[in-house]
Amino acid sequence: MSKAGFRIESGGVAVAIALSLAGCAATPDATVSVPPPPGPALAEAAKPPVALQYLYGSPEAAVAVRATNARIADYGVARIKQRPTDSVVLAPGATMDAPAFEPCGDKPFAAVFDADETLIWNLGPMRHFAEKGTSFDPKVWDQWEKTGAGKAVAMPGTIEMVNALRAAGIAVIANTNRSAANAKGSEDTLRAAGLGAFKHGETLFLMGDDAGGSSKDGRRAAIAAKYCVIILGGDQLGDFSQQFNAKDLLAAQRMTLATSADATALWDKGWFLFPNPVYGPWEKLGWDDAFPSDKKWEPK
Repeated sequence: MSKAGFRIESGGVAVAIALSLAGCAATPDATVSVPPPPGPALAEAAKPPVALQYLYGSPEAAVAVRATNARIADYGVARIKQRPTDSVVLAPGATMDAPAFEPCGDKPFAAVFDADETLIWNLGPMRHFAEKGTSFDPKVWDQWEKTGAGKAVAMPGTIEMVNALRAAGIAVIANTNRSAANAKGSEDTLRAAGLGAFKHGETLFLMGDDAGGSSKDGRRAAIAAKYCVIILGGDQLGDFSQQFNAKDLLAAQRMTLATSADATALWDKGWFLFPNPVYGPWEKLGWDDAFPSDKKWEPK
């Protein structure tokens, strides 16, 4: 999860209805005029932003996420029977144009996941940001990492997926850009969501564990040095390789890289992407990035 560009546009309107009942006690028969319920415009403004409605509340998202988790579980259980020679973590220096992967040898198996919007949905702070109509606030997020246990939920099918992998002998590891300084809070949050125990430095890797900052490549390499990583799961392309997040990469180049033949050979075959329309590097896209100018149309 990368929240640097995270924004929530909220149209929430606080509606206060003040009823003066001071004279009612003295005159029981007094009639109080109650305003009608808010009209459609106010009711619409009181809803969460549509991206949050979809991801956290819609059956469409729940079905999609549960299906992805089921594919992950089935893939992991089947894959270990084949004893793969290579992990799905790119080797240091390898590129998506010329991919090479960390060798497995006789290392134990592991599946590595992002945490936020991959293993858990962060319902607590997402509602807070939306209701306040504020952008992502790192100070608020820091508090969330420390005290959010019980206010995040496992995504649909995640508990079943994690349990199936562990039962098959596959270590489940979280590699997240939560802060290493708040390791206990993240351990508590994952446990409270029903995902079992994660231990910092062993099955939980956090930003600050190395000098890579928000890039997860170094942490992935450290994990792959000890494990045969057969699964990578995340909601952002950076959960698979930092190459997708290169600062000078144009939108069209990023699309080409993610949909190349080499990348396509990995999607749902070791690399599993979860839907997240709420935040991500794609937020910087312009009109022509999303809508090619030669497809513009106007009604007559």
